[in-house]
Amino acid sequence: MENRTWLKTRRLENKLTHDEVAKASGIKRAYYTMIEQGKRRPSVHVAKSIAVVLDFDWVLFFDDESHDSLQNNCIKCIYVAI
Repeated sequence: MENRTWLKTRRLENKLTHDEVAKASGIKRAYYTMIEQGKRRPSVHVAKSIAVVLDFDWVLFFDDESHDSLQNNCIKCIYVAI
């Protein structure tokens, strides 16, 4: 996994520390740090919690990892709808 610079940028824009985001999200600071560094992938629940605190769409956590499969599923949905 790659470093999530977008997450760090969002946190800094909100003038929050790792500890503040973690506490507001209901997780440990070390876990949040690993998520930001790309060493851990958050669960959907944790992704949603962090997204609420930092005000962004929680699916961004999974966008890079599943972009191709999401696109393929959307194409399949179009064919089914037609």
